[in-house]
Amino acid sequence: MSLRERRKQQTRKLLTDTATELFLAKGFDAVRVVEIAEACGVSEKTVYNYFPTKEALLLDHVEALPDALRTALGDHATPPVTAVLGVLAEELGALIGRIASEPDFGRAREQTRRFGALIRSTPSLRAYQHEETARMTTMAAELLAPRFGGDPEALAAAHALLGLWPVQYASLRRHLETASGPEDLHAAVTADVRRAAELIERGLGPAPGG
Repeated sequence: MSLRERRKQQTRKLLTDTATELFLAKGFDAVRVVEIAEACGVSEKTVYNYFPTKEALLLDHVEALPDALRTALGDHATPPVTAVLGVLAEELGALIGRIASEPDFGRAREQTRRFGALIRSTPSLRAYQHEETARMTTMAAELLAPRFGGDPEALAAAHALLGLWPVQYASLRRHLETASGPEDLHAAVTADVRRAAELIERGLGPAPGG
């Protein structure tokens, strides 16, 4: 990576870290983008050069998902569920890595809890997530269409696959309260997501032994 690229990554991380800290301290709506820019020693224009919206400053991981999905689902040698599980695993791994980097798991647990609560309690952040999910579902359906031979089937498959993200978020929120540490949390969430993925692979028929 060139020096220029490293500096861009450092600036991007500084912006997201600072924005997250301010949002958690004051509330999303109470913080202006110019305030984030001033705290980072850059102009407001610079912030928008890196992030198209204020919401993207907090939900920056969402920006990388379309490319990851496009690459994963574009590989027709890999089953769609397997491909999506790989993308989810990378996202979860990055999150668990951030949690594990905090020496105090209790503090990391509280920060993660507050982050999720901020998103759920802020209409504009929920709307941003909804819009991005709708966009990715449409893209996924287009990528899946050649495999399923029709738009209805591809759209249904895309909705099912994208539905694994809420499963992962809900599982993280639930197990965050009881996990003994990052490894335990990672294992519990991964198990839940895989169970949900097995249901998609099996279809909505009776469960084995049911």
